[in-house]
Amino acid sequence: MRPQQACQMTYDGQAEFGALEGARMLQDRYGNHLSTASAAARDAYVAGIDLYLAADAGVEQALMKAVEADERFALAHLAIARNRQTFGDGSGARTALARTRELESGVSAREQGQIKSLGLLIEGKASEAYKAARAHLAQFPRDAMVAQTCLGVFGLIGFSGQPGREAENLALAEILAPAYGDDWWFLCLLGFARMEAGQVGPAAIAIERSKDLNPRNANMAHYRSHLFYENGETEAGCGYLDEWLDGYSRDGLLQCHLYWHSALWALASGDVQAMWQRIDTGIAPGTTDGPALNVLTDMAAILYRAELAGVTVPRARWAALSDFAAKAFPKPGLAFADVHAALAHAMAGRADALAHIVSEARGPAADMVAVLGQAFGTIAREDWASADRHLTTAMGDHARIGGSRAQRDLIEYAQAGVLLRLGQADTARRLLAMHRPRTATNGVIAGL
Repeated sequence: MRPQQACQMTYDGQAEFGALEGARMLQDRYGNHLSTASAAARDAYVAGIDLYLAADAGVEQALMKAVEADERFALAHLAIARNRQTFGDGSGARTALARTRELESGVSAREQGQIKSLGLLIEGKASEAYKAARAHLAQFPRDAMVAQTCLGVFGLIGFSGQPGREAENLALAEILAPAYGDDWWFLCLLGFARMEAGQVGPAAIAIERSKDLNPRNANMAHYRSHLFYENGETEAGCGYLDEWLDGYSRDGLLQCHLYWHSALWALASGDVQAMWQRIDTGIAPGTTDGPALNVLTDMAAILYRAELAGVTVPRARWAALSDFAAKAFPKPGLAFADVHAALAHAMAGRADALAHIVSEARGPAADMVAVLGQAFGTIAREDWASADRHLTTAMGDHARIGGSRAQRDLIEYAQAGVLLRLGQADTARRLLAMHRPRTATNGVIAGL
């Protein structure tokens, strides 16, 4: 039996729920039964989950209403835990998870599986969480909160540090697709998985359908921005996103990252003043309530790409970001954060902080963190030959550090900049032409 067939069979059956001791079981938007008899709790939970899947503001407020209506509603507590973790509130997430587990007895097998999968993730056991999630999704493919942990650029696959993660992400998305059909949330995730694997045409179909179904879904706006980026449509992307952001809450999960996309397009258009305005509105530390991971990675990326494009970046900007990185991510272990922290420390002249990341790199992509940290250190010292050697090593599979193709252009463009410094302009142009044939690369490297 193929995985798609197994998923569909479970989805059509859902036999276990009908015999849960005669309880009055309500359902979520995906047809999954919930262990609450309160319609008010169910309605608030569904609203909160939709806000979470749309990366919109007000998630915890909606979920707290579910808890107020039924304090023993385990999945509402679990969703609060997951939302807090998404924003980087580890302590708050663990508190809500503990309450979830106090209420776990008596819930359905599907709910127990969700508690297990998300619980392992919140506890920092990513590898175990992914195994549990895959086993759970084989039986309950429409459990969107579990599917969401696996898919996407910051999901368990995306941050696995393993080779071939983009292919694996797409494979899982395609396996789950029959179970979700014409669902606004899943379609944008499916489109992004296709786009990151190079299937830009099929990606556009899924993302446009998601937009039609829910135009105020921030994940859709994010992935549609990537589509504009991948197609080199700077003016159209900038116009779309600036208009979309006008109605997006500053408390939304993706506020920082969407401003990053907008700042990139301002830079590409040569409007440096607009770039700085976007940075100081929603990217720089202290300007946004978004996750620390986004603040660090987006700020480091826009500052360095600005430098590559010939913009003077004050050293104080790098120093402030280096301070933020040291506070928010004091221990290496998350490759995507570590690479950007290494860049911030290098450009700020913080050799000790950079050396700490290089020597203490941990996790499945530790080797890539170390080599990129060394690359940024040699760039800061203007040792271009050494930088070229380190970046060439990283080119083998820098997808392992995590992040999207657009985010990892930082590495591609860094090497092009180094090659230019070595007097190899033709080689630099060839690199960009081979690696990024569809995107707009004019002006990304000053003098190239």
